[in-house]
Amino acid sequence: MEKIVQTAGRDALGAFAPAFAHYNDDVLFGENWNDDAIDLKTRSILTVVALMSSGVTDSSLKYHLQNAKNHGVTQKEIAAIITHVAFYVGWPKGWAVFNMAKEIWAVEPEDDSARAKHQASMVFPIGEPNVAYAKYFIGQSYLAPISTQQVGIHNVTFEPGCRNNWHIHHAKTGGGQILVCVAGRGYYQEEGKPAVELNPGDCINIPAEVKHWHGAAPDSWFSHLAVEVPGTECSNEWCEPVTDEEYSKLK
Repeated sequence: MEKIVQTAGRDALGAFAPAFAHYNDDVLFGENWNDDAIDLKTRSILTVVALMSSGVTDSSLKYHLQNAKNHGVTQKEIAAIITHVAFYVGWPKGWAVFNMAKEIWAVEPEDDSARAKHQASMVFPIGEPNVAYAKYFIGQSYLAPISTQQVGIHNVTFEPGCRNNWHIHHAKTGGGQILVCVAGRGYYQEEGKPAVELNPGDCINIPAEVKHWHGAAPDSWFSHLAVEVPGTECSNEWCEPVTDEEYSKLK
């Protein structure tokens, strides 16, 4: 199970209410959310149901709806969950939650011409929908293996607005990742630093233990080769999503 890392408490209340920040980040999202007695998808569903039942329909519910999607809850499943719970806790609450869920599970028609144009702009295939890692992405991504021997190389393609969660490549020695941009326009950002615009030909070296994210620009498809740097005791830690507020600052 991937480790859940939360810093919202310290970010918002670290100086004003350090004890509350500690309980939020280290106990609620640290110990509780990382207890593998319940899988993260089930835990996400239970949290959405609890907030809906309590009438909480603010940004915290939106965060947990997005969290549910990231952990594999489909549009069909969330619609059934909200409908079922609405019978017990109130129809108006169901309407309120559906209005938020529709934004997060937005169904947009695939722009075949845009995809074809993007494919024509590069020599590597777009590949298949990135189902195995979909819970770590906001939006639709695709994965095409280029090399599976010696050094792993995959072409990762992002539809406009798609980005992966903050994450860290851990390694005892070596490790990390190299991104080689091959088509479209995107962004890369390390924690604590401004986002960097990426265009074809750009290369990003990501050392181990650096928290970061990467993905497409809001108005462009984007593809990069992801090169796995060899190392010892390598692992990947997926963290929180890139929020709409963070992403909306990009152009």
